[in-house]
Amino acid sequence: MTESTTRRQWLTHGAALMGTAASGLLLPQHVLAQSGKIRVGFMLPYTGTFAQLGVAIENGVRLAIDEQGGKLGGREIEWFKVDDESEPPKAIENANKLVQRDKVDVLIGTVHSGVQLGIHRVARESGVLNLIPNAGVHVATRAQCAPNVFRTSFSNSQPTMALGEAMVKRGHKKAVWITWKYAAGDEAFEGFKESYTKAGGTIVKELGLPFPNVEFQALLTEIAAIRPDAVACFFAGGGAAKFIRDYAAAGLKDKIPLYGSGFLTEGVLEAAGPAAEGVLTTLHYGDSIETKRNNQFRLNYAKTFKLQPDVYAVQGYDTGLLLIQGANAVRGDLSKKAELYKAMEGATIDSPRGKWTMSKSRNPIQDIYLRQVVGKENKVIGVAAKALADSGAGCRL
Repeated sequence: MTESTTRRQWLTHGAALMGTAASGLLLPQHVLAQSGKIRVGFMLPYTGTFAQLGVAIENGVRLAIDEQGGKLGGREIEWFKVDDESEPPKAIENANKLVQRDKVDVLIGTVHSGVQLGIHRVARESGVLNLIPNAGVHVATRAQCAPNVFRTSFSNSQPTMALGEAMVKRGHKKAVWITWKYAAGDEAFEGFKESYTKAGGTIVKELGLPFPNVEFQALLTEIAAIRPDAVACFFAGGGAAKFIRDYAAAGLKDKIPLYGSGFLTEGVLEAAGPAAEGVLTTLHYGDSIETKRNNQFRLNYAKTFKLQPDVYAVQGYDTGLLLIQGANAVRGDLSKKAELYKAMEGATIDSPRGKWTMSKSRNPIQDIYLRQVVGKENKVIGVAAKALADSGAGCRL
């Protein structure tokens, strides 16, 4: 049993151990605020399709904080967890379990963009600090941006904003786009359409199917009939692995190059098998980034969790780094919100993905890498876009 596992088990009983001492009632409020533990809640998928992603994010957060002594601004931490099940209808109820029942100071979540919309509503209404370690839904850092909401991952259109030019540079000027028809797929298409047409490419067909449907055969037959220069797509998780396998089985792999947002091949190379070989994607991280920072992170993560880290682990790690910077700036007193938010907005995160900063709308400004599947690795072969920022359209902060 690892030290982290033991700590998790112990901390689940933490609330029962925190009785209020009579003498504490005499202390000034600001002293009380700093003498207790900082309450941090994870609202992540721990079951279902995205369970592996939720675990990787939590692991990353804990690793970052453990490397800094296991405290935030000198204060001990009490952890809380809710499985969001990737179920948007349950999002508000689940977020309120952490905010109203558990009284968390920080809510870290989530993966699924639909669930994030529920968390976002609760965060805006309650004022709780919300750190988004994955969900790229645009509205969170655009029209409904909020001073207490920070994203450490990407906006849904950021990875594909770098994809279009890379494709045209390789001579692929006529493309078919295919995705699940839901918020993340639609917003990924926004980035691809803008970058591809700006670079001189033409989208000859848009294809879609409902999330999480994985019956691709009819659409692959249509692609074969169209015979575009290339196919670009957005899929993730188990569905992405199946799409890659089905694409190859349909005889398209060696005829029509396949490109995608990096989530197409992230964490699924084992499941996708040889069919993934050669697929090109754009993302803000790649396993083979050759820096001392990335190499040390990968070693520490593997030693701690007996797993290889992926982009989700990096996003969790960076969430931890951002929270550390903010908490240290206010010496653990998270009630100093203006000072806390200013420190986080102005932070430079020394990340395994490369240093990044926060935009005015609280979304990362970051490099997007061009990656190619080589064996069981998303090998970085170049930088597709330097210091790429989301537009933040409609944000008023």
